[in-house]
Amino acid sequence: MRIRHLEWGDVDAVVAIQAASPEIAQWNAPDYQRVAQGDMAGWVAAGGSAISPLAGFIVARRVADDLEILNLAVRKEARRQGVGSLLVAEALAWAKSYGAGRAILEVRASNEAALQFYRCHGFQPAGRRPRYYQSPAEDALLLAARLDAKLA
Repeated sequence: MRIRHLEWGDVDAVVAIQAASPEIAQWNAPDYQRVAQGDMAGWVAAGGSAISPLAGFIVARRVADDLEILNLAVRKEARRQGVGSLLVAEALAWAKSYGAGRAILEVRASNEAALQFYRCHGFQPAGRRPRYYQSPAEDALLLAARLDAKLA
């Protein structure tokens, strides 16, 4: 599995992975095109099957001295194989390159798989946004991880 920057040619595959992951934020193709042009940071896990060459993706951005993870998904058949961890590690390495002190994100309160995954990567609850998500309406849990100790 190779982690590389998200490119224009990846947008359709990323949208397909996202569509199969209703628990994540649902963006449209132009949003991912903005990532490909560098408005946000994005990486893909390449080296999947010939039918599905991408196994997953992550989108993040720098917010002051923080890293904010905006979206992350792994193709269902590639889950629990370390793909998500590789993508998070790439984003955290980027954060380290500019001296970020912490990583932040939000996740649906009911998404137990994501909460467990992020706990394993050092994220802890940092707040709640009531009824933040729509379709269905649901609270967002804010998670944060200190990076200075984690990546030093």
